[in-house]
Amino acid sequence: MTYSSTMLEDLEFSQDNFPSIIVNDGSIETLDQARAWIGENLAILKKELSCTGALLFRGFPVNDAVSYDSFFSAFEYKNFTYEESLSNAVRINYTDQVFSANEAPKHVEIYLHNEMAQTPIFPSVISLFCEKTADSGGATILCRSDVVYQKIAAAEPQLTAKLAEVGIQYTTRISNGDNADSAQGRGWQGTLSVETKAQAEEKLDSLGYSWEWQSDDSLLAQTKVLPAIKSLENDRKVFFNQIIAAYQGWQGVKENPSRGLCFGDGSEIPKHFLDSICAIADETSYDLMWQDGDVAVVDNHIAMHGRRPYGGDRVRRVLVVLGL
Repeated sequence: MTYSSTMLEDLEFSQDNFPSIIVNDGSIETLDQARAWIGENLAILKKELSCTGALLFRGFPVNDAVSYDSFFSAFEYKNFTYEESLSNAVRINYTDQVFSANEAPKHVEIYLHNEMAQTPIFPSVISLFCEKTADSGGATILCRSDVVYQKIAAAEPQLTAKLAEVGIQYTTRISNGDNADSAQGRGWQGTLSVETKAQAEEKLDSLGYSWEWQSDDSLLAQTKVLPAIKSLENDRKVFFNQIIAAYQGWQGVKENPSRGLCFGDGSEIPKHFLDSICAIADETSYDLMWQDGDVAVVDNHIAMHGRRPYGGDRVRRVLVVLGL
């Protein structure tokens, strides 16, 4: 649904809308005015976000990392820094809280996921800002996690119930040093914020992970049991995890799912169940076709996100802020 910046009384606070698009009607001309407008309407904007899962702000005076930082700060979320995360994506910081979405090559698709849900440390909100669109492609994919849960529970009730009951474990190979050619290319040094193997082992132990060093000094790490389905307020259940991204995007997992995924009790997740999850998510996804200056705010529990490949000579530049 699309709304005018001066007609927010039209917001429906309905879970049927996704995403909510709020267009500046021209009355907000400066960044200070935008920040003041957010402050005046903060309660209803956050209420809309909690219903729909994603807000898109279009036509506001945001044009670079610094103005984006200021715009998002008006929402008063606590900052969740890239450094303190366990993200294994290669990113570049532009301000203390603004960094690039993912430095993976443009031909690489980034599949749907809840941000950092493959770790015990994750943000509650993810915001994205499009400074420069691509010549072609490059849409950000958005998908409602509650809708996916409802559909997989109907299609695969027993396996969905097991996923909710026992949770999930992820196994990932983390390179020795960064690999810019991968969507999961951050090395174990940066991922764990350590410098030595001994420090890495201490950090992994504190997280409840198990691990094995490989001959090339990469790290094979398995998480502790993590939730794959969560209950939010009003018993709203959501599909909250990185199953789709791991299955479709992690090396070798599509061919052999047990390389990256298993139920929390250690048993294998059937391939047909994973295929069904991916198909359902694909059917219910929304491609956000960016315009320069767009800012999206996404509830990380209610909506997954991803990135389509893109082409052309123009350098697509989408920046991110994470919040708690």
